[in-house]
Amino acid sequence: MAASVLLVGESWVVHEIHYKGFDTLNMTSFESGGSPLVEALTAHGHEVTWMRADEATRSFPFHASELDGYDVVILSDVGANSLLLPPEVWREAKVRPNRLEALRQWTEAGGGLLMCGGWRSFAGFQGGGFYHGTAVERALPVEVLPYDDRVETPEGAHGAVLDPEHPAVRGLPASWPPVLGHHRLTPSAGSTVLVESEQGLPLLVVGEHGAGRSAAWASDIAPHWCPPEFSEWDGYGRLFAQLVDWLAAKDASATADRSAAADR
Repeated sequence: MAASVLLVGESWVVHEIHYKGFDTLNMTSFESGGSPLVEALTAHGHEVTWMRADEATRSFPFHASELDGYDVVILSDVGANSLLLPPEVWREAKVRPNRLEALRQWTEAGGGLLMCGGWRSFAGFQGGGFYHGTAVERALPVEVLPYDDRVETPEGAHGAVLDPEHPAVRGLPASWPPVLGHHRLTPSAGSTVLVESEQGLPLLVVGEHGAGRSAAWASDIAPHWCPPEFSEWDGYGRLFAQLVDWLAAKDASATADRSAAADR
């Protein structure tokens, strides 16, 4: 089925200083890494809205009801601070709703939540993802470490499917192309590990939160952790499209239940 997806994150600004003898040259560029996932999901019929990291700080909804137009929300390489510290709080010291709690409430009511890895996901580089102990962690099927949780694998870490009958990974090969790193995640009680690395570490974990579903993909969706061997693999698009299908299915069921209750 076609799902409405909100992808949040996957953008950054790079500022470089070049020293050339006596002279100094400053160069600034805007970079993004969400295109492989957006293109893959769109090709499989899903509708994707991409809210880049700088936009999310200002524009991510404050209330769960404002997310009701989406079936699935994907957080990818965007730290908790980007949602916890909107300009009204950071610059004007005004009280505002906790947007991580709004996202948890939306998931509990039937939404589909996916967090993908990156240096500002889960705990992340030097703990800067900052999701440990937050409302979003409670909605995820994994526990987030309170410190740097990276597992860097420059030699490549290959995923192995543990439950080939699960709809999110059905039809995919037993062994996957390598990723160059991932987060160290602990599955929560009641969750299911679908894919793990050769070292026995979880790469894809799914679970339920209230009437909704959630998933954690421990690696990235684009370089550097997700090399071309993975992002250009035929299974890349199928994996994330099927994962979105699975996440959205519970949302559709919950929405139908709410509608039926309203009719009565």
